[in-house]
Amino acid sequence: MAEVEVPNPEELHERGEDRFGRRVALVTAVFAVILSISSMGGNNATKEMLLAQQKSSDQWAFYQAKVLREHLYRAQKLRLEADLLEKGGALRPDAREKLEGLAKKFDEEEKRYAAEKKDIETDAKKLEGVRDKNSTRDPYFDLAEVFLQIAIVMSSVSILSKSRPVFYFSLVLAVIGTTLTINGYALVFHLPWLHDPH
Repeated sequence: MAEVEVPNPEELHERGEDRFGRRVALVTAVFAVILSISSMGGNNATKEMLLAQQKSSDQWAFYQAKVLREHLYRAQKLRLEADLLEKGGALRPDAREKLEGLAKKFDEEEKRYAAEKKDIETDAKKLEGVRDKNSTRDPYFDLAEVFLQIAIVMSSVSILSKSRPVFYFSLVLAVIGTTLTINGYALVFHLPWLHDPH
């Protein structure tokens, strides 16, 4: 009859703990990947927010330049119209015709600048929308990074202490961090306390 070797219970327990440590280490690596994705999302949201703000500011400066030109042409047109009314029939016909033509040209330029500034205003408001959307997304990524970093630390502690409850706690934190990361990209829900009141 063959002799059967019964495994040592302490050795079985040790192997089980090693398996636990390997599994937790693998899960911790997944946490780190999600943290990287969250970090990238936060960095991109910040860059897009700043770029949109800069472009929006440029558009508003361009808008102001158009407004100034529009007012300049309006003032010149009104001045010419006032001169035409004041001098009336005292002007030679060719001079009167030239002033009327100039007033008409100033009126056309005023209308052109008025139309152009509307397009610029629309573009500036679109850029402000991009800025605001990225401004809304950024805090979710920031908070996700905090939860994921703590989850990584807690799962490392669970390996060292061989504590399953600590590992489960790290899983809860990682789920919260992952949810916040997904929300940073998709904006599915809104946490009012994360945003400055406007």
